[in-house]
Amino acid sequence: DEDEDEEDGKKKQKQQKKKASSGEEEEDEDEEVRSKLQQQQQEEAEAAANAPATHTSYRWWLDKSDKHYFLQNHAKVMCAAFHKKSNLLIVGFNSGVFGLYELPEFNNIHTLSISQKRVTAVAVNATGEWLAFGCAKLGQLLVWEWQSETYILKQQGHFFDMNVLAYAPDGQLIATGGDDGKVKLWNTMTGFCFVTFHEHKSGVTGVAFAQSGLAVVSSSLDGTVRAFDLTRYRNFRTFTGPHPAQLSCLAIDPSGEIVCAGSLDTFEVFVWSMQTGHLLELLAGHTAPVCSMAFHPLRTMLVSCSWDHSVRFWDVFESKGAIEPLGHNTDTITLAYRPDGHELAVATLDGQISFWDVTTSRLIGTIDGRKDIGGGRLSRDRVSAKNSAAGKCFTSLCYTADGTCVLAGGLSKYVCIYEVAQRVLLKIFCISNNMSMDGMLQFLNSKNMTEAGPLDEINDHSDSDVEERLDLSLPGVEKGDFSSRRTRPQIRTKCVQFSPTGRSWAAATTEGLMVYSLDDSYTFDPFDLDLTVTPENIVATLEKREFVKALVMACRLNEVSLVHRCLESVPVEDVQLIARSLPEVYLSKVLSFIAHRLESTAHIEFYLIWCVDLFNAHGRYIKTQSATFMPVLHSLQKSVMRQQAAISKLGDANKYALRFLLQQIDYQQRHPTLASIGSLESTTATTAS
Repeated sequence: DEDEDEEDGKKKQKQQKKKASSGEEEEDEDEEVRSKLQQQQQEEAEAAANAPATHTSYRWWLDKSDKHYFLQNHAKVMCAAFHKKSNLLIVGFNSGVFGLYELPEFNNIHTLSISQKRVTAVAVNATGEWLAFGCAKLGQLLVWEWQSETYILKQQGHFFDMNVLAYAPDGQLIATGGDDGKVKLWNTMTGFCFVTFHEHKSGVTGVAFAQSGLAVVSSSLDGTVRAFDLTRYRNFRTFTGPHPAQLSCLAIDPSGEIVCAGSLDTFEVFVWSMQTGHLLELLAGHTAPVCSMAFHPLRTMLVSCSWDHSVRFWDVFESKGAIEPLGHNTDTITLAYRPDGHELAVATLDGQISFWDVTTSRLIGTIDGRKDIGGGRLSRDRVSAKNSAAGKCFTSLCYTADGTCVLAGGLSKYVCIYEVAQRVLLKIFCISNNMSMDGMLQFLNSKNMTEAGPLDEINDHSDSDVEERLDLSLPGVEKGDFSSRRTRPQIRTKCVQFSPTGRSWAAATTEGLMVYSLDDSYTFDPFDLDLTVTPENIVATLEKREFVKALVMACRLNEVSLVHRCLESVPVEDVQLIARSLPEVYLSKVLSFIAHRLESTAHIEFYLIWCVDLFNAHGRYIKTQSATFMPVLHSLQKSVMRQQAAISKLGDANKYALRFLLQQIDYQQRHPTLASIGSLESTTATTAS
């Protein structure tokens, strides 16, 4: 028994030892698991800290106590913007009202009605002081400073199609007319509209500037021709016919004494006097609507074209009646005189441009532009753009300033420039890539054509407002009204015009007024180069004070920075001598550079001295080559007038301050004793302080 008890005790001791060792192993395993868990947690925390903010998720909830109301009489929110630094919320409503609120208290700072239609876009500048609003239906752009409650900018374009445009004689202004009955004047330098005339009651069909540039004349479908004064900005003359007639085109003679307009329904040409406003003559002969007319640049000959396939000439002053017309195979759409008046370009409905010799009435040549003007297919067309015959004609023509090229636009997204002598296409401009407009697609997709018409025109669903999605169909109709259509504006060019400076041209399109210019940048265009004409040699020649040679070399290299350095290195007292010594072949390039530099330089007087000395030395040569120098002179005139306007504005703003300073100087000269006493007192007060 004792032996058995000893064996049991030994077994119990062995079991206890095993339990103790296993407990230690378990503790070691637990510590390892804990360390692994801690390491994993640290790695997860580091990964969460280094992870981008987009991977973090938040849970939001709405507290009923934080719910606020705009209280805008059931108006709907169309757009909103938030400025984080100042905690400002700007909201635009469909009633044309915008509200400014301070968060988080939602205090209404102020509310203002800025448009008759809904506000579709809003933005705020970085400082939070200026608020910008856009209204799509009216074409409005407004910039509002909310602290002073004043307008910084207020612009509005034509909210219907823009039909016609015309350049001012100096090229600084553009007049446009649209289907909304408005005539607008635009500044070509800033791109802003500064005057709008609302007198017409229907769409404007023609605009033209008087030769003096002090008046603009417009014709309209309301049967009136109105003349507007550009000094007082008022309608000073209204021309009407003996019977109501819709006027489709307009022309002013070079002297500015005669105004002519063509009729759309009576097929007549009305002739008025600009001075008296009386109807002088009524020219009849066309048997279809008159669609375009123009005066000869040098004579009193009026030419008009009509849908009756004819172009007719009229001697307005001598009243000899119509000369034998020029016949065409199809309807004539538009026409244009070459600047010298020896050639006439006529566009017809079959997509051709015909060139006529005005003196002999002989056809010189034609250009077939149907393939060039063929743009895209309309949504309702059942053929592709290549096979479509609709819209493949030019509706507006214009010669360049030198008469070597003609610019043509029509019912498509393309504007073409042709070289007249060789009858070749030089370049095609695409005026838009906006696929939301009609006439942009090239190919036909038959799955978009249904029995009810194209899917693009069926208004089965829309992202517009609720009131525009209301179903107005008859009772019992389950699939909506298949007669409802939504229309898209068609891309087209209604009018093209070249600037008198010859450096830019403008187009009145569905997208608005588009101006293409060459004055933004200078290109490398060297001529008469040899191995000695290098920038290093030009700089070395300048250091030797050989200014004429350096200027000629810079003009030959046509490097803008080098020409700039050469001109401004010449001392003022030597400008007259350098101007006399400059070869005439480089005169046009130097004047072009001066015109470009005058737009941005601070050395206005220095460059004006250059202009005066160049004109005094080479005035006779410039007069004999006036056709070549005319674009350069127009560009120079535009730059000088721009600087004159800026200096005049600065002088008017500081007129009283300058007058006060001059009076103070005059007073000190008249009373030197009082002035010395005043200066002594100020010196004593300064010393005491």
